[in-house]
Amino acid sequence: MTDQFMNLAVNFFAVAFFAGLTFYLVSLGFMYFRQTALEKISTQLEIDCLREKISQIADRRQFERQRSELSWNGFRKFKVERKEIEAEGVCSFYLQPHDRKALPPFEPGQFLTFQINHPDQPKPLIRCYSLSDSPNHPQYYRVTIKRVPSPRDNPDVPPGLSSNYFHDLVQAGDILDVKAPSGHFFLDTTKHAPVVLIGGGVGLTPVLSMLNAIVETGSKRETYFFYGVTNSSDHAMKNHLHKLSLEHENVHIHVCYSKPHTDDLVGEFFHHEGRVTVDLFKEILPTKNFEFYLCGPPPMMTSIVEGLEEWGVPEDRINFEAFGPASVKKAKREVAQAVEAENIGAEINVTFARSGKTTAWSPVAGSILEFAEEQGVMIDSGCRAGNCGTCITAIKEGDVSYINEPGSPPEAGSCLTCISVPKGNLILDA
Repeated sequence: MTDQFMNLAVNFFAVAFFAGLTFYLVSLGFMYFRQTALEKISTQLEIDCLREKISQIADRRQFERQRSELSWNGFRKFKVERKEIEAEGVCSFYLQPHDRKALPPFEPGQFLTFQINHPDQPKPLIRCYSLSDSPNHPQYYRVTIKRVPSPRDNPDVPPGLSSNYFHDLVQAGDILDVKAPSGHFFLDTTKHAPVVLIGGGVGLTPVLSMLNAIVETGSKRETYFFYGVTNSSDHAMKNHLHKLSLEHENVHIHVCYSKPHTDDLVGEFFHHEGRVTVDLFKEILPTKNFEFYLCGPPPMMTSIVEGLEEWGVPEDRINFEAFGPASVKKAKREVAQAVEAENIGAEINVTFARSGKTTAWSPVAGSILEFAEEQGVMIDSGCRAGNCGTCITAIKEGDVSYINEPGSPPEAGSCLTCISVPKGNLILDA
């Protein structure tokens, strides 16, 4: 009995030993194959990442090559292929080159400069309008223009010349003079960092170009899109934006109506009653670690830029379009203060040679263009933000500092008076 018990015990422990050994060896094998599999996955991810970087570099080189080869100097003839109403007083114009040659690519957010032969004006008007579609449509350029009426509080002021010209006189089949795409306000498509795109009114256009570029390239970067208008009557691209919000889980669209109609229902095509504000960002965004791009009316731009800075968003993450002097107020103040610091106690005189006027300039005078107008010296101007090049004026003596980087760099020996201030005594051919 004892021998039998001993044999059973020996057999039991032998089986247990071999079972344990087998489990140990299987575990070692599993760990080995798991580690090998993880290493293979890691290696594959590194390879995929490298391939993506190589592809991005190749795409960027192709982009630069095409832009260099296909771009043009001066104005080029474009045919209005079609004209579409987007909202009350908002219209899109699809432009194709009259010579039918290929179009250069552009950065999402850039603009076109138009030379408009207005029948009621002695000289052509120069105006800039942002491209409102992505660069992924090489057969056309699209601009979306809002009609500018007379101010409600001052109806005697005439309505916007160029916007009303486009709405009332420009039709499909007409020919327009257009400069190549330009501008420093655009989305960096080589990055994958999360972005917040903000548009107010027709300031929608450049950020819509950015949004379309993100979704059409299949980018998965986290994107919040804020759009502020008065109500559904002003809501451009309504169905398009609604469709994007449904089809792309990385895109979060928030439309704000400041004065909704009684039949405008929250949750249908708009999401918030009120204006686009930094307080709304704090409520919606999971963090402030985004790259911000914004374009809209000057009061909205000023409020949001100042609010983002107070929130602690770094200045280099706040990007905004500057069409008009109000949107570059901060930069103007900083440059003027720097000029004043360099010339402590010294009077700066600006001479307009052809007009025969010499007057002392001070930082409160604003840009050279604004200063010239105060002195009764008329200098042609367009965008007043350094984009169109209309106000370019020859410098006979002296030098200038720029309030912000010119969108259309001037020739040597000249300056863009709308965004420059004198460094010291200055003589202009004006």
